[in-house]
Amino acid sequence: QVQLVESGGGLVQAGDSLRLSCVASGRTFTSYAMGWFRQAPGKEREFVGGVSRSGGATSYADAVKGRFTISRDSAKNTVYLQMNSLKPEDTAVYYCATTFLLSTMARGASDYWGQGTQVTVSS
Repeated sequence: QVQLVESGGGLVQAGDSLRLSCVASGRTFTSYAMGWFRQAPGKEREFVGGVSRSGGATSYADAVKGRFTISRDSAKNTVYLQMNSLKPEDTAVYYCATTFLLSTMARGASDYWGQGTQVTVSS
């Protein structure tokens, strides 16, 4: 059974940084793309960023390009989302996700989801 467990969310001020972590279990970590989605109140869940199976390719939503960085550590079965220069509009529940291809994830699809971690950015 695939499990994705996120951590690292919290309440920060605009301009601050946060790093989210997601530990994956239940499947061969390096065989699947990993990434992050978010859902703000009253809005649909949206793709934030993803990293390919090898870690050699990444993809980001336009809203976070240049501020967020995604990376993966295969030895720890962990994917990270480094969020810098946070804005109030980044406030959302952030979900870890995994699917076979990064291109599939970038179109908004995932096979599995974590339980989510809240990120709140105050102005």
